[in-house]
This record gives sequence, structure tokens and C-alpha cells, in this order.
Amino acid sequence: MDHSNPKPFKIILPSELPGSKEGHFGNLIFLTQTDTTMGFVSQDAMRLNKIKQRPPHKHFIRALPSLKSLNSYTRTPQMHKNRLRRATKSTFIFPDKNSYRIIRDTNHHDLLAKLGWAYTTSANLSGQAYNADFAKEAADVIVGFPVKKGDQKASRIFKLGRTSLRRIR
Repeated sequence: MDHSNPKPFKIILPSELPGSKEGHFGNLIFLTQTDTTMGFVSQDAMRLNKIKQRPPHKHFIRALPSLKSLNSYTRTPQMHKNRLRRATKSTFIFPDKNSYRIIRDTNHHDLLAKLGWAYTTSANLSGQAYNADFAKEAADVIVGFPVKKGDQKASRIFKLGRTSLRRIR
């Protein structure tokens, strides 16, 4: 990485983002404090793959601001509707092999409400530990929040079937 000419970036708050229209923020990469870790948030999966140097066949988690928006992407099996409504810091892999996460953390939720939806991933190279310099250089926009103290535990991942539930992580 060339550190001699760093990429300019801007630190903003979610309230400073202009009102969104679907695709308005298209290919921007946001660096933000998610509900569990520092992460990249974007609507462009190909750019995220390139930045993280990750295999293209791996799926991203699609973060959504509400259960209502989830219903426009997939159907929730009847057996799991209550579980999804009550879940916190949990990702669900649906029978169609796509994974979704409803964000309720207020700061991260404000960003997603502006974006409508976004792919979310940790802010590091694939398989590597978090590196603040790499994350700042790779992001187009840094969304600033009050810093959380201490490490957060990783989110839980569940695979949903029509009548089954399996914990992945």
C-alpha cells in the first residue's frame, strides 16, 4: 500500500448523510462501528470483495433496518417469525442461502435507515486481524460515532430451515 499519498476521506455522522433514494450511495464504502465490530458497509459487493481480497463465491450479510424491509427480500418461515423479531446481534441464513441481519443498534441503524440496506463485513483483509490504517485507506467515507469500550463478542449465526434451526456460530 502506498502511504505517501493517502486517500482523502471525510468523517460524518449518519444525520449528516443526505436523504437517500434506492442506489443513491451505490458504490461508496463506509467504515463504521457496527453493533459488534468496526466494519465496512456498502451496497456494492464486488468492491467489498476486491478491498478485502476475499473469494467471490462467499456471500455477504445483508443488513436491514427493519423487519418490514426483510419481507421485501424473502419470506420468513412461520416457525421462526417470533425468533427473528426478538433476536439481537444475530444473523440468519434463510433457506434461499442468503443471510440477513436486522440492525437495532441506534447508531448503526441510523446509517442503514439512510441507505435502505447494505452488505456488511468486518473492516479487515479476509482472514486477517483488524488494522485501522488499512480500514481508513480502503473506506470512502468514515462514519463517526462515540467509541464503544471493550471488545464485543461476535454475532451469532443461525441457519433456518422450514422447520429446523441450526446454530453455525
